[in-house]
Amino acid sequence: MSVSVIIKWGGQEYSISSLSEEDTVMDLKQSIKTLTGVLPERQKLLGLKVKGKPAEDEVKLGSLKLKPNTKIMMMGTREESLEEVLAPPPENDDVVNDFDIEEEVIEVENREENLAKIARRVKDYKVEELNPPREGKRLLVLDVDYTLFDHKSCAETGQELMRPYLHEFLTSAYEDYDIVIWSATSMKWIDAKMKELGVTENPNYKITFMLDSAAMITVHTPKRGVVEIRPFMKAHLNREKDRELYKLAQYLKEIAKLEDFSGLNHKHWERYLSKRQHH
Repeated sequence: MSVSVIIKWGGQEYSISSLSEEDTVMDLKQSIKTLTGVLPERQKLLGLKVKGKPAEDEVKLGSLKLKPNTKIMMMGTREESLEEVLAPPPENDDVVNDFDIEEEVIEVENREENLAKIARRVKDYKVEELNPPREGKRLLVLDVDYTLFDHKSCAETGQELMRPYLHEFLTSAYEDYDIVIWSATSMKWIDAKMKELGVTENPNYKITFMLDSAAMITVHTPKRGVVEIRPFMKAHLNREKDRELYKLAQYLKEIAKLEDFSGLNHKHWERYLSKRQHH
């Protein structure tokens, strides 16, 4: 027999009907986690009782004699572990980390099959605008992993893995650029990371929109890409000495004065900045 319940939490109701009487309270909690993001150990289910006591995790749902669509109130805070929310989803062979590549530029942008893929993405992908683009501002697109955030190290909070000067960098960049955040992960991950880092609701700058892996295409080449900024890894060791975003903010401020970016090679941004600062 299937068991159907309605979980009330945070002013909303969540219907669960995928469980059987042989499933346990823990199975129910896992289903609730999928719907709400609240970890099982954070959930307190009111009204699930056996002989007057709260039902233990191993109790089978059939023994609770629940009526169809019984409403169960849940108390609990969405406080996912960093690994759950801030780490990227499982490794995907199609997605190559920009910092694991060799420095060789391959002309792939004009290949017919890639142009067709891009045309499909442009047609199908829906950009959710968080803040309207501003007249006369250039667009700055920033990768999350290893640029803004060290996603591989472990930490108590996302703040510990945040790259130094992140908010100062974004505040400075916002004066001249509309900002887009992208990552080769799902929107759920990006959204969670940005909230955890205090980016989404920051009073000093606004994010125009965010892009996830669905906006990207897979390009197959023997060797790929160009590294433009040093990756931020091993946050615990490097937090005190990493000044990359501080310097990058100065570069963006310098080039914002230019009418045309086509003559720039961003790979040599430090060289460009050094020349300008010594003039």
